[in-house]
Amino acid sequence: VWIFGYGSLVWRPGFEFTSRKVGFIRGYSRRFWQGDTFHRGSERMVRAVGAAVEGGGWAACTWGVAYEVRGEQIAASLQYLNMREAVLGGYDTKLVKFHPQEKDTEEPILALVYIATPQNPSYLGPASEEDIAAQIIVSSGCAGHNIEYLLRLADFMRYFCPQAEDKHLFSIEEALISILPCLYYTEESLEET
Repeated sequence: VWIFGYGSLVWRPGFEFTSRKVGFIRGYSRRFWQGDTFHRGSERMVRAVGAAVEGGGWAACTWGVAYEVRGEQIAASLQYLNMREAVLGGYDTKLVKFHPQEKDTEEPILALVYIATPQNPSYLGPASEEDIAAQIIVSSGCAGHNIEYLLRLADFMRYFCPQAEDKHLFSIEEALISILPCLYYTEESLEET
């Protein structure tokens, strides 16, 4: 069984696997339109995290990592991911065609992916990159601060998928970086008074 991850799964899968491949799925775009009240947010502060959202046609693609699980790894990984992604995250599961980055692979691989849908109660929907960045700056949950989530994801795209475009992700990162110096200056000023 192959499992495709495009958010924190790219650096922290949390389950045992046999192999992994970088690549993409078509027909989905990564958007920070999914609410999170556990991993990167709280019940009081629902915060946006990355989600694969269906749409955008054939040209749309979401880059990430597919993990191959075999034997006893299958039941353990699916049980873990059901809790992490479906129960706590609110995502639905789908089988999609995963296209490995490696040139020697001819055929796409069927992979399980967790996606966000507008019917999901945690779905926040579209927002400006600036508004999403402002949410990210003030949020954290049991898995850490949401700034870490965004920056690790942007780093993954830069280092492992340099040929790929993800304007939404990088626009949010740019908006976040433009806000951070203001926050640092404000906190420093408060400490001096």
